[in-house]
Amino acid sequence: VYTPGSTLQGQISLELAKPMQMRGIHLQFVGGADVGWSEQHTTGSGKNQQTVNRNYMSNERYFDHTLTLYGNGWYFNEPSGASGTNPVHPAGRYQYPFHYILPQNLPSSFEGAFGSVCYWLKGTIDVPHKSNYKYKLAYTVLSSLDLNTRPNVRDPQSDLDYKNLCCCCCKSGPISAELRIDRSGYVPGEFIVLSGEVINGSNSTMKDNRVKLRMYTTFHATEKYRTETETISSMSKGKIKAGKSAVWNGEMFHIPPLPPSELANCSIIDIMYTIVLVVDPPGLSSDLEVPLEICIGTIPL
Repeated sequence: VYTPGSTLQGQISLELAKPMQMRGIHLQFVGGADVGWSEQHTTGSGKNQQTVNRNYMSNERYFDHTLTLYGNGWYFNEPSGASGTNPVHPAGRYQYPFHYILPQNLPSSFEGAFGSVCYWLKGTIDVPHKSNYKYKLAYTVLSSLDLNTRPNVRDPQSDLDYKNLCCCCCKSGPISAELRIDRSGYVPGEFIVLSGEVINGSNSTMKDNRVKLRMYTTFHATEKYRTETETISSMSKGKIKAGKSAVWNGEMFHIPPLPPSELANCSIIDIMYTIVLVVDPPGLSSDLEVPLEICIGTIPL
């Protein structure tokens, strides 16, 4: 794992059984984000109705730098059959060291359903009039998000909501849910201290009451955006009988390894997290949810 501004260093090992003519050995360093998905759209009506696939895409590049470790430095400027003097690399074993300083202000690596932030290096032996030899290696970048620079993340958070259930055409009593957390800023490995209560004033048994950690990722294409919702982990207290309640009193909810909130320095992918108390009623009634937004950082309070 690397951080913005750190140095990538290593060496390329080459072993040739016989001399090889080549234009050069090149190492390309690339970092960028890509977003994309396809949707079906129907146009027209009747006999003129047709369904077409439409692609939504966007991308941004943070750096793209090439080092020439051996030979000519014209790798991207000349066609493969261009004339010129191409060196002959002698047979044997050789090592070519390299180093590259990553730019500052890079977003963290990320992989989602409709987009990603990726960093990789690609080694190429550029052979005239033949297929090039290529090798690609990905690596991870983790950017810093210092919770101490974020206002209000030390403050406790709470919210309350309720709903009425309909049963046999008659309204049942309300169910209410309250969730409280000790603060709203955390780093992976820490624990959220949960407090709250679910009161089942209805005449039905609630199928479940649980707390979920959700991740919302928004992917921005040139003309549209879409949001993916994922439950990262959850903790359950089970059923609640009619007229009874369930109390959350200091339960510890673990934060697993996660990318930082917001995905700073990436303008086409956003990340947001909530901790949510979910009450699951019987039948077709929708869940009662009490969400609290939290901030996931890399430097703790």
